[in-house]
Amino acid sequence: QDLDGDGPNAPVVLVSGALAANTTYSGSLELLNETESPAESINEEIEEEDDEHQFFYQVTNSLATFDYVDFDDDSNPVGLEFTVTTSATTGTGAITITLLHEPSKNASGVSDGDITNAGGETDIQAVFNISVE
Repeated sequence: QDLDGDGPNAPVVLVSGALAANTTYSGSLELLNETESPAESINEEIEEEDDEHQFFYQVTNSLATFDYVDFDDDSNPVGLEFTVTTSATTGTGAITITLLHEPSKNASGVSDGDITNAGGETDIQAVFNISVE
């Protein structure tokens, strides 16, 4: 939760429990604009403009891999839905989730989930500490 956006207050990140090693989890993101009452879903805007958006998942210490489950009309990944598979390696690390606006998603420049060659502009970025046991 980050009610002041780019303001001086740090976001509040709540994560509980460890992930099991060698396990595949199904996941989805729900993004809410909680500065409005009632909170407005940002997912709807991302889904409507899915050809202009993509989430990227970066994991430290090789603790997990992500696979996309949802795609735009051109079969390019979006990332609101995913699977995450933990490795046999146990330990702690972090997952960075980044939403890029207008990344390379065309046939000649598809990023394939690699943020280093995606281009675009960062709309949202959040870091979550994780533990794999």
